[in-house]
Amino acid sequence: MKLLCIGSGYVGLVSGTCFADLGNEVVCLDIDEKKIEALNKGIIPIYEPGLKELVERNIKLGRLKFTTDSEKAIKEADIIFICVGTPPKPNGEADMSYTYAAAENIGRFIDSYKIIANKSTVPVGTAEKVRKIISEELSKRKKNIDFDVVSNPEFLREGAAVKDFQNPDRIIIGVSSEKAKEILAKLYKPISRADKPIVFTTEKNAELIKYASNAMLATRISFMNELSQLCEEMGADIKAIARGMGLDTRIGSRFLQAGCGYGGSCFSKDVKALSHMLEQHGLTSNLMRTVDYINERQKRSLVPKLKKFLPKLEGKTIAVWGLSFKPRTDDVRESPALTVIDQLLKEDAQVRAYDPEAVENAKQLFKKGVVFSNTSYEALEGADALIILTEWDEFREPDFSRMKKLMKQHIIIDGRNIYEPADIEKLGFKYKSVGR
Repeated sequence: MKLLCIGSGYVGLVSGTCFADLGNEVVCLDIDEKKIEALNKGIIPIYEPGLKELVERNIKLGRLKFTTDSEKAIKEADIIFICVGTPPKPNGEADMSYTYAAAENIGRFIDSYKIIANKSTVPVGTAEKVRKIISEELSKRKKNIDFDVVSNPEFLREGAAVKDFQNPDRIIIGVSSEKAKEILAKLYKPISRADKPIVFTTEKNAELIKYASNAMLATRISFMNELSQLCEEMGADIKAIARGMGLDTRIGSRFLQAGCGYGGSCFSKDVKALSHMLEQHGLTSNLMRTVDYINERQKRSLVPKLKKFLPKLEGKTIAVWGLSFKPRTDDVRESPALTVIDQLLKEDAQVRAYDPEAVENAKQLFKKGVVFSNTSYEALEGADALIILTEWDEFREPDFSRMKKLMKQHIIIDGRNIYEPADIEKLGFKYKSVGR
């Protein structure tokens, strides 16, 4: 099939590349000419394991192309995926301007039957709105062209997006047209399985499933982070609590790990957007607001732990390991590291930061006040303390003897609970983690 992904950011690039790898002819459309030029050369703007190899292979095979030509791309596609950003407004509402602009463009240029699929995370009712915008544009052109709009939300975890696309837990498609249903079933057949099905439902159900899924996962994290504070006060161990809870098959073990808060482009944005939707319909959003509040509070909980060891941070050198919101990505959006570094700078501390992939993105946010290191050990030189904010594998088994020689004072604040307290304290470090 001939597919078009409008937007060559995270969702569009990963989805388009993986569709091409299934044998489809895919074009990714973007207004950023420099990005498109780089992509056509196989230069990837994001870090995602396995993606670069897939992009290069499918460009070479002629199945994957990148363009800024909206008219040609829209006219030649059978299925058009809208993969643009829906960033939060100050009030938490999703900014739909990019989605609606894409719909207007589609209405201006379609000249034959198309399926238009919203793959971005969008508020309930967006499919109807997109359908209306396209119809209005066709009316301006005095054209009567058949098309279908469906909701097909993505469920791609950063750091495992290629794997998630190729082996999904489920494929959700909100559709009201039998014609569109048959075509999309054929498109997704190569990656559907009996135990990992294509779920056909209404457009509104599909739109809400995406928000509900992210909000539930965020709620589990905030629940454990709230409980971690009680554990610290009572002398309990949140990791033991999580294990005991997770063995209950009704609960399960996933997303029960306490830490310094969630980040990224989805959870924070989607929890806020769901809160806004509830309030728009005259309903209370107490739970969602609390989930968000607990998360923001958790991000700010590590510097007070540090100040129990170093009451005055002015002039102190603090090493930070981890800038991305999670391992195996270079994404720093809503990362707890941003909040922690901002707190440290306000205390006039000197920050030395390291991350395997996210340094360049972090540099765009911290123009001064932060020294970015080339290695984890370089960040420790002369440090009074280390704060761990991302659980990259290379941080799990470091050379602790070397660390002690490099650091001025031997203090570790572990925001991801990657070490065992007794083991670290035996090595001569002052150590504080979360909920233990």
